[in-house]
Amino acid sequence: MYSLPVSAVKGRGTATRVAHRFETSVRTAVDDGWGGDQADEAGATTVGSRTEVIWEEARSVIVRNDSPDIQFDTSINPYRGCEHGCVYCYARPTHSYLGMSPGLDFETRIVAKRNVAEILRNELAHSRYQPSSLVVGTVTDAYQPVERELGLTRSVIELLAQTRHPFGVITKSSGVERDLDLIAPMAALGLATVHVTITTLDAKLACVMEPRAASPLRRLRTIRALSEHGIPVGVSVAPQIPFVNEDMEKVLEAAREAGATRAFYTVLRLPWELDPIFREWLAAHFPQRANRVLARVRELHGRDEQNSGGDRLYDARFGRRFTGQGAWAELLRQRFEKTCARLGFHGERAAPDMTLFRPPDRSGQGRLF
Repeated sequence: MYSLPVSAVKGRGTATRVAHRFETSVRTAVDDGWGGDQADEAGATTVGSRTEVIWEEARSVIVRNDSPDIQFDTSINPYRGCEHGCVYCYARPTHSYLGMSPGLDFETRIVAKRNVAEILRNELAHSRYQPSSLVVGTVTDAYQPVERELGLTRSVIELLAQTRHPFGVITKSSGVERDLDLIAPMAALGLATVHVTITTLDAKLACVMEPRAASPLRRLRTIRALSEHGIPVGVSVAPQIPFVNEDMEKVLEAAREAGATRAFYTVLRLPWELDPIFREWLAAHFPQRANRVLARVRELHGRDEQNSGGDRLYDARFGRRFTGQGAWAELLRQRFEKTCARLGFHGERAAPDMTLFRPPDRSGQGRLF
């Protein structure tokens, strides 16, 4: 018997249900010579699975951040898992805490926080609550496809607008345009911003890297629509993957022309189970350059032969995980900064006026004063 080769699954970022790190046993699909389909329970699949929504009653929804690498204090994520299926998503390993695979389960079994707006109202109404910079969709995309039917993100934005609570959104979905009626008035008060992620302008590459996200061209149209409605919009050119998406400058130029005024980037990082998932994806889509890509990623994170990390590709230390280190990281930094300076991207925006915040009433009624 021999291990079955991994082949791409149309419309999905991964092709297997890789075991999560808390499992006590791991199964490998093999060919026993009798033919037939690969077994899902063995970790492989030959067909794309349908998306399943799993309802969750959240006990809290505002997550506080203590990382010096991140420029916001709190965040909200209405969903766990993301149907966009981005193979590089650093959030994939979070599905392990749910007892699910960071592979196919992450993009086919979406956990929706049914009571997200209700719990948010309670947290904003707490007597000790102090408003701070809050971002919606920091872990998984708040405007992923299931949002069209469930509307959980809209319920969050509605409450933030009612209370005049400053917020930002980061997404790679055109679905954010649905909520222009809520975001634009908040932006006029200096209380709302949006960042749109565009990893590459290459539509074919985007299709295999982030199969169920909006096309690069559609995201540029979203940036234009946001800008035309007076909403400060930025572009995220993250993550930068050596020898895979190499058109950073073109993305920045296109985004600036569409109306983006700010930009940021990060380098590819592969925590926990994301490491084998990304290796598997490289083997399926870019087998001839896989070793070259992995060697450069290892260099970006300082995982050389003398490093005690062995074959690990990721350094999780603060100050290094987002930008990397070494000559390649410095080259990326210079490319990004010089391009932003040439195109006229702005620096940090002025801090929003927190005094405009009006706590909600726990009963759901608004306040006049």
